[in-house]
Amino acid sequence: MGASSNSDAGGEGEASGHIFLSYSREERGQALQVISLLEGNGIKVWWDGLLEGGENYLPTTEAALENATCVVVLWSKISVDSHWVRDEAQSGRERRCLVPISIDGTQAPLGFRQFQTIDASCWKGKPGTVEADQIIAAVRAQFGATPSQAPSRGVATPPFMLSRRTLVMGGAGLACAAALSVFGFNALQQSAGDLISLAVTPFENLSGDPEQVWFSGGLSNELRAALARNPRLRVSAPTSSAGGDADADDQFDLGRKLGVANLLRGSVQLADGIVRVSAELVQVEDGVIRWAESFDRQFEDVLAIQSEIASIVARSLVAQIAGAEEINASLAKQKGVGGTDNVAAYEAYLRGHSLYDLSSGEASDRAALAQFDAAIAADPGFAAAYAMRSKMLAAIANATSQASEIRQLYDDAISAAQQAIDIAPDLAEAHLAKGFALNNGRLDRKAAKPHYDRARELAPGDADAQRSVATFLAYGSEQAAAQEIIAKVLELDPLNARAFRSAGYIALLSRRYGDVIAHIEQALRLNPELASAFYALGSAHYLRGANQQALDSFRKENVPLFALTGEALVQKKLGDEDAAQLVLDNILEAYGAASLYQQAQIQSQWGNTAQAMELLNRAVAAEDSGLLFLPNDPMLDPIREAPGFSRLQSKFAA
Repeated sequence: MGASSNSDAGGEGEASGHIFLSYSREERGQALQVISLLEGNGIKVWWDGLLEGGENYLPTTEAALENATCVVVLWSKISVDSHWVRDEAQSGRERRCLVPISIDGTQAPLGFRQFQTIDASCWKGKPGTVEADQIIAAVRAQFGATPSQAPSRGVATPPFMLSRRTLVMGGAGLACAAALSVFGFNALQQSAGDLISLAVTPFENLSGDPEQVWFSGGLSNELRAALARNPRLRVSAPTSSAGGDADADDQFDLGRKLGVANLLRGSVQLADGIVRVSAELVQVEDGVIRWAESFDRQFEDVLAIQSEIASIVARSLVAQIAGAEEINASLAKQKGVGGTDNVAAYEAYLRGHSLYDLSSGEASDRAALAQFDAAIAADPGFAAAYAMRSKMLAAIANATSQASEIRQLYDDAISAAQQAIDIAPDLAEAHLAKGFALNNGRLDRKAAKPHYDRARELAPGDADAQRSVATFLAYGSEQAAAQEIIAKVLELDPLNARAFRSAGYIALLSRRYGDVIAHIEQALRLNPELASAFYALGSAHYLRGANQQALDSFRKENVPLFALTGEALVQKKLGDEDAAQLVLDNILEAYGAASLYQQAQIQSQWGNTAQAMELLNRAVAAEDSGLLFLPNDPMLDPIREAPGFSRLQSKFAA
């Protein structure tokens, strides 16, 4: 709790004003050292030790705080967790009269780091030391002292800051942000061309409840999605940005690895229906905080917080390279498409997305589906929830062992995606969901393609969306476009193992085996357990004639059907026909009709054209999703001249 006096300091040489001292009561001894130093230099100090017995401390403290010329806050491991200290420091920050002092080396919490903190961790309370001089100079600077009286190590005036009160004013606050940003952000670096690069790291969950990570992670993901819609911003994808959930040094290292100029990071605390969100925009090169703010709202206002942060950050960054007209246009694009104003629906959606991100199997997929259904029940016009419902239905269809469910699941997925499109025709996620369900569930590439094309147009900065588009195109006849898109994905998402795996498969389908090996090896460096990665690597080695390397890779594959398929190919190539047949027998016993496409690959490579074609026709009748590979699968090259193959190829090469 804190400190400041309502009476002006008197006497010659005393500062005309008073300060409020904010500290944690457990550190009263160190607070008294600061009080003694300041009062010994003619500066009046109000602190909670001045309260009389029986006095109503709350209004007295508030009056002292509001009338203080300067707020001195003592940061420590204890005080950074004190709501009282944070609230008192907030007052000083909003009035730009804050002098922060770290008494144990603890960094100021998020939202307060744009003020240079005086390090008094080694100070013993003696006057005349470097630390003492810094404290006196910084405080006197707040009383109107000349620059010569205040050394540069004192309080740094932030280049740009909006108060919470200004933000609450809505449109007027944002207009102020636009005006100030022209001056405050002109030093921010931009990436190649006219795009400004940015990564949004996962917001820290300060609620004390690990189960609430759905909210902090969801908020940062929604901010990232909103900013990615701005055509002037290059926003790193969520998977790569998720590496920023460590300490500040690791976050800056992450920023350099991602090749971005700026980081948006923050923290979230949710308790008793109150949300506190702190956010700051930091320049990667030198750590300069260009904007920081805290928001305390009822949970019902969380959507407004998200909108404010995204709008201010985008407006501030885009102001470097664009005029007011373009800024307003870009903000219009930034606004959520297919979103909701219903907080209950939004909460269920974030919970569902957290389960989707977990992706631990069919159980978590079904739990996520239940949350998206709850979001739709709360807001039947929530298009994004319909899109995610479609995505989860398709995921369950891919994973379920109940063959009787699959057709209905895909039908429901197509229906949910169409509902999303009907509500929000410009929602990229809805088009991707419908395209996937049509392509994988009905093997209808011709019907799926317009949706992938539309998603490509609507979400140029969304790495995951573009990765899906690139993979779809690689299965068909647009190999060059697929390669162009996946190259951009790797730029946006350079720490995502799945992105490199997709790049590897795209290279495999265009028979660039050296690129397959390079991409898949990078994917495995990022995630050694990545499913189907070793199959792609083994296939590239096999098709280059490196049979032992291929066998070693296939045996590391953690999708059993893929591992067995690869081993059957290599054993035959190595001349061990008995071993090869034994592996094929194992496939037939374990997977039967669920492995028709893989059996066709094996028979093709073994030179049994008639058997391979029979298996492919059976796969068509069974709607085996492996047929998506057929147009460009190098494993089927030996039978491409067989009667009937061109008819099959035309069916799947749209």
